[in-house]
Amino acid sequence: MEPVFMIFQVLIALGIYNVWILRFQKATAWRGGSAANMREEFTHYGLPVWFMGTIGVLKLLLATLLVLGIFIPAVTKPAALGMAALMTGALAMHFKVNDPLKKSLPAFTLLVLSLLVAIA
Repeated sequence: MEPVFMIFQVLIALGIYNVWILRFQKATAWRGGSAANMREEFTHYGLPVWFMGTIGVLKLLLATLLVLGIFIPAVTKPAALGMAALMTGALAMHFKVNDPLKKSLPAFTLLVLSLLVAIA
């Protein structure tokens, strides 16, 4: 695999780790609506709290698989496609609540990177 796609895999993983571990309880400019943390964001989207946990586990698992995919290439495509599906869902939630396009930029970027990795 080309080094640029490996870099994309690491960038996707770091983005997910940043949001779901380092900034989970923090307000950011990218949160849906006026949410100050992840729980508030999911509530704003009208999603149950248990779904937040499910999505978090899936995103962290797929991010980790993308990093492992550098060493075990067979897991890369399924992990990238799974991440692309989750990012599509994230974009749908931003659109559902009429967030400004700026708030969708991280999800859109990770979607594009995931699709690029999947087709590499």
